[in-house]
Amino acid sequence: MQPVRDKDHLLRLDDERVLEFWRERHLCTLTTLRADGTPHVVPVGATLDPAAGIARVITSGGTLKARHVAAAGEAGLPVALCQVDGRRWATAEGRAVVRNAPEDVADAERRYADRYRTPRENPERVVLEITISRMIGNV
Repeated sequence: MQPVRDKDHLLRLDDERVLEFWRERHLCTLTTLRADGTPHVVPVGATLDPAAGIARVITSGGTLKARHVAAAGEAGLPVALCQVDGRRWATAEGRAVVRNAPEDVADAERRYADRYRTPRENPERVVLEITISRMIGNV
């Protein structure tokens, strides 16, 4: 079996240890960029879809994180989504876009419920969909 990470902490999305870590209940931090380029870091619940290479965060459309991502348009905004548990950590880097189609929101809510709990009702809910370009960490 190949190592879970290399010297640069690169992780493979198909490694069972990575998948198990992302199935465990951990809060994450999401880092978006403000217009002036400074980071905005907030706690979030997140889910990983390794087959699609996507992570999802549900939130209200009016939150600052959602507005940052929406302002980037179709090209998406570079983001980092990190979870940590003691010495174990994993950060998904990629580009985020806002999805608000009812089927996208329902799918993300179901995934969130599987990992955390059923989310409260929120008619303003959107999904921040992160296409992962790199996963780094130590699991």
